[in-house]
Amino acid sequence: MAQVVLFHKPFGVLSQFTDKGTEGSPRPTLSQFIEVPGVYAAGRLDKDSEGLLVLTDDGRLQARIANPKYKLAKTYLVQVEGAPDATALDRLRRGVTLKDGPTKPAEVTAIDAPAPLWPRDPPVRFRKTVPDAWLRITIREGRNRQVRRMTAHVGLPCLRLVRVQVGHWALNDLAPGAWRFATEGGP
Repeated sequence: MAQVVLFHKPFGVLSQFTDKGTEGSPRPTLSQFIEVPGVYAAGRLDKDSEGLLVLTDDGRLQARIANPKYKLAKTYLVQVEGAPDATALDRLRRGVTLKDGPTKPAEVTAIDAPAPLWPRDPPVRFRKTVPDAWLRITIREGRNRQVRRMTAHVGLPCLRLVRVQVGHWALNDLAPGAWRFATEGGP
């Protein structure tokens, strides 16, 4: 039976076990949090994003989670700069054309600010003269920095991005930097 680990990736942590980046300034990686041998991230969250990362030791399950052809839903809470109007939300729902081609339609809802989230270090920038808003966005693909690029494309730069669900696996009350084995089956 496959091992599945649900990890709450903090802001600034790479979605890999080693840092092959710049020498002399290693960045935090999964190895500083997870000591389960043989598991690997199924998909990625960029270092500026936080929230649910699924890891597994099963290559087929990893492919079903990460490969866009399986259309596994990934849901994010997204804090954006600006006030989204109906036109911007509709464009996201229909899909937008990015430099690497059109995105598939997304499920997008404007939401109230979520219940107090954990603090982020560094904190999200705040400007008194520019409003911000929260969106709940579900996509079924997973291009590099896709949600950030989509919101920027419609004039709503992303300030904070938190993945709260992958398929039926949810972040729930898992604290930043904490992990647990999934008790439920695959997607």
